[in-house]
Amino acid sequence: MEKGMTMKPKEAEGKGKIARRDFLKAAPVAAGILVGAAKGAGFAPAALAAESGTAGMAGATGAPAMRGRVSSARRLAAPGAPRKIEAFDYQGVTLRPSRWLDQVNYARQYYLGISNDDILQGFRAEAGLPAPGKPLGGWCAKDSQTVFGQWLSGMARMYRATGDTELRDKANYLLAEWTKTIKPDGDCGMHHYSWDKTVCGLVDMNLYADNAQALPVLEKITDWASKNFEHTNMIVAPNDNKMYYGRPQEWYTLSENLFRAYQLTGDTKYRDFGNVWLYHEYWNKFADTAAPANVQGVHAYSHVNTLSSAAMTYAVTEDPKYLRISRNAYDFLQNTQCYATGGYGPNERFMAADGSLGKSLDTRSDTFETLCGSWAGFKFSRYLSEFTGEARYGDWIERLLYNGSGAALAIRGAGRNFYYSDYRAGGGMKVDRWDNFTCCSGTYVQDMADYHNLIYYKDASSLYVSLYVPSEVIWNGPRGEVRVTQDTGYPETETSTMRLSMPASAAFALKLRVPGWSEGMSVKINGTDAGVACKPGEWAAISRTWNSGDKVEVNIPLRPRMQAVDREHPKRVAIVRGPVVLAMDFDYHDPNFMLPDDDRDLDKWLVADSSPAVFSIHRPDGKPVRLKFRPFYAVEEDFPYLMYVDLGAWPYALW
Repeated sequence: MEKGMTMKPKEAEGKGKIARRDFLKAAPVAAGILVGAAKGAGFAPAALAAESGTAGMAGATGAPAMRGRVSSARRLAAPGAPRKIEAFDYQGVTLRPSRWLDQVNYARQYYLGISNDDILQGFRAEAGLPAPGKPLGGWCAKDSQTVFGQWLSGMARMYRATGDTELRDKANYLLAEWTKTIKPDGDCGMHHYSWDKTVCGLVDMNLYADNAQALPVLEKITDWASKNFEHTNMIVAPNDNKMYYGRPQEWYTLSENLFRAYQLTGDTKYRDFGNVWLYHEYWNKFADTAAPANVQGVHAYSHVNTLSSAAMTYAVTEDPKYLRISRNAYDFLQNTQCYATGGYGPNERFMAADGSLGKSLDTRSDTFETLCGSWAGFKFSRYLSEFTGEARYGDWIERLLYNGSGAALAIRGAGRNFYYSDYRAGGGMKVDRWDNFTCCSGTYVQDMADYHNLIYYKDASSLYVSLYVPSEVIWNGPRGEVRVTQDTGYPETETSTMRLSMPASAAFALKLRVPGWSEGMSVKINGTDAGVACKPGEWAAISRTWNSGDKVEVNIPLRPRMQAVDREHPKRVAIVRGPVVLAMDFDYHDPNFMLPDDDRDLDKWLVADSSPAVFSIHRPDGKPVRLKFRPFYAVEEDFPYLMYVDLGAWPYALW
């Protein structure tokens, strides 16, 4: 996130605030920015897409209505380390009707609605050019550099995934007009933090939107930065509250996107400049262990990002040391830093492995920087999935999809956006950040584009299903095109059904991720038990000759369980069902509330309610309990909930 900037107190804007549930009745404001958002988790339902004319984008039939989809993948000039499996790189995957598609469609409409002149106003004014429009405000009060590159990136990736030419055309226009504001020597008025995001956006504009202007601009601003940026980098000092994100700000994240530029172009200037920012002082702590000392206190989101730089260093150098660092760092995160949601970083810090994570829930409402943190986790996990071919790295992606970005309130109005998830043991609520257009308004659109790139993987002879999300994938298999359509109510229901379509019978392997938390996952083919081993954390591999019309049914039992926040707080638990954290209604006190001591009794006490994945509490002694558990993603704005419970601390007397 952007640090070191002055934060304004929350503006007194409540008088004119439009409730999210009234979104469908709202109209765009004069600046073209949408007001309001949807009920529930904060994004618009399918009705919004139909009403706004966007229902065809990645729609129910699996064929996007919009034209212009890129026909083939770009060949990298410097491909580097081999990937054992590959994501579909935002191509060939279509989301089908679901709350996740609703979220994507809403985001698409919101970003299209932001005035181009407002986005460009600060850049143009600084360059002495005519500057119609008005400043965006908040973190983008001077100009939009905090998010500009991320918006280009998200729009380019969304275009590649959906064929959405409106988003592509908007991104092309923004890039062309912003280019006019760059000084002749390549100075674009940015420093390390915003410049890194802009490099990402320019790489993606060329790679995913076929923008020919992006690479000359990238070369120009890189030539300037390599000569003028401060290269004496201050190592993060966790004991200094002003230095936990580094000086210059987050310099250690630059390698990833510079190495991506090198792979795309083959130009060694990007590799050489990327080498300047290698973060050996931190990365080497993970070289030989997943439990290093003195790694806490640093900025959480950007240090997950710098681990993606370590992964890309492996991609470029093929030095196994960097893959080992990445694997150990991932295990460190899962073992000591992550809550049940997959979120991490209370007060935006890594915590010492001494119970500090659990203790933070006593006081910290800024529990997880949700949208930026999800984006960093998605990237890092995908790198590891591709480099190792291991299924287990999909577990973190799954948790972040349902409890992170997928549980966030939508961006709305003039840049009002969700920032922190609140997991406090005393109860929390979903609320917007008090500033507008924060860093999370940049990663929000990138998260939405990433939904298309997290579900399936492939290699020469296998198709991999990593997430059970309503979707369709087209894979060029060993004997031609294979289309797999996935219909599911997961994670609210236990079954996902996949139907295969192909012009001729073909032999290949279909590999299904078995979640690490699961017990008893099973697979049927055309109604008959497939007899395939389903070991948690691995792929369930089905190798056979497939015929068009074959049906695969996956059953993943979803039993509620209690998950401790850390080893030092075994009785401070969240209730988890499958990959989804259940939050308890906390709109009134209930003196009869309590939980049993073990998962077996918990399964008996929680009884399915009338709404999907909502559970009532039925005590064995018959005492009534009014409170209910529901998926965290289904909790509405401003509604009080309780995520973590201290076993044995309830009930208490109220009168």
